[in-house]
Amino acid sequence: MAIKITEDCINCGACEPECPNNAIYEGGVEWAISDGTSVKGMFAMMDGTLMEANKKNTPVSMDTYYIVTNKCTECQGFHEEPQCASVCPVDCCVPDEMYVETVEELMAKKERMHL
Repeated sequence: MAIKITEDCINCGACEPECPNNAIYEGGVEWAISDGTSVKGMFAMMDGTLMEANKKNTPVSMDTYYIVTNKCTECQGFHEEPQCASVCPVDCCVPDEMYVETVEELMAKKERMHL
């Protein structure tokens, strides 16, 4: 499953540079699938909708760091564990029960983002 950042976030920013998918953004910052990935053109989101990779999207959170679920692979294929969770000083990077994915699905997502 994807990782989420809870409301306990203290905005330290330790997690952001650790994400190999560039899925973590500071509160209020717009995001795009192409940020930090090799994706160009259209990208199939988890719900099956298509999105232009360079399209800037509304921030998921305005106040705290956030993780874009469609870009999170729990660091599968990069590290043994989610790096955001390993560096978070307040343990607010936790599994998001709303987005359960198998290791195979996470690896497929990683491969689509990093050709």
